Amino acid sequence: MSAKANILAKLRNSLTGTTPVADNYDVDLVTQTYRYTREERIPQLRKLMEAVHTEIHLTTGEDWPALLAQLLRDRQLPSLLIAPTTPHGQTITQFWANNPGLPTLKAYDRPIEEWKAELFNDTPASLTGTLGAIAATGSLILWPTREEPRLMSLVPPVHFALLKASQIRDNFYEVQQEFAWAQGMPTNALLVSGPSKTADIEQVLAYGAHGPKDLVVLILEDQ
Repeated sequence: MSAKANILAKLRNSLTGTTPVADNYDVDLVTQTYRYTREERIPQLRKLMEAVHTEIHLTTGEDWPALLAQLLRDRQLPSLLIAPTTPHGQTITQFWANNPGLPTLKAYDRPIEEWKAELFNDTPASLTGTLGAIAATGSLILWPTREEPRLMSLVPPVHFALLKASQIRDNFYEVQQEFAWAQGMPTNALLVSGPSKTADIEQVLAYGAHGPKDLVVLILEDQ
């Protein structure tokens, strides 16, 4: 028997003859004061995210590629990393094809071992989708996939994130229920409220210590 199996067996045996404690969890404690109307969700999310240096832009499903292109030009970013097989990756690829002269598109379409140095040293910005957001905490929900791995939102200094307004939920409990996380948690779900920062060194707040120093969220208001 492995050490893991031995530990689990001891834990199970220790419960023999015991009576489970009744579940007195009060859902209202984590939901009642964190409910918002459709009109309140974006302002609530925006207030909290901008308070921690997240940049928010309101746009539409039709206009966001042009806005993204302008933001890249304004920041003089030479390239943008995308996941080409995602719906938003396909949209941006088509827009770029119709508008020559925009920053270079880089595709995350090969194993990290083949281009690790380029990703870490020569990829200034990335674009990813989101699974939604939480108004109560001002957080994006990222769920990395094989097409759009975690490194896309972690490594480049500037992270652009697409968020549909219709996918902003009121609170974390609502997210857990909707995606049935009690039956099986995703392997790598992330809640992101702002750019990477730390104050460990001499209590001076520094951005970009262990992730992007700039987080730019494009909220698509189509509902």
